[in-house]
Amino acid sequence: MKTLLNVLWLILSGFWLALGYVLAGIICCILIITIPFGIASFRIAGYALWPFGRTTVVRHDAGAGSAIGNVIWFVFAGWWLALGHIVTGIALCVTIIGIPFGIANFKMIPLSLLPLGREIVPTDQPFATR
Repeated sequence: MKTLLNVLWLILSGFWLALGYVLAGIICCILIITIPFGIASFRIAGYALWPFGRTTVVRHDAGAGSAIGNVIWFVFAGWWLALGHIVTGIALCVTIIGIPFGIANFKMIPLSLLPLGREIVPTDQPFATR
């Protein structure tokens, strides 16, 4: 079932959302100081391509650097990406078959706003950390 949902997700919105994250990652990697943001963006792009069967958990070993990085991310990239999730989620919720995908889009908004200090893990291991 996860595979079917992921394939439908990829067709309906996953490709375009992942493309937005990849674009944000490339822009972030142009400047040396923002490479960690680019890496986070590429990590989320993989999650945006294939989200069903995976979830995000807070990393308890993330410190003040993640908090400061999240503020910088929010100002320069996070709100644009969250806006993409909101628009896509609303568009998908117009149809009955798209409602689960719209809800999945809305669940990705917190990750798009504050990605640092979070880890993407399989849903059968939501408490596994490094």
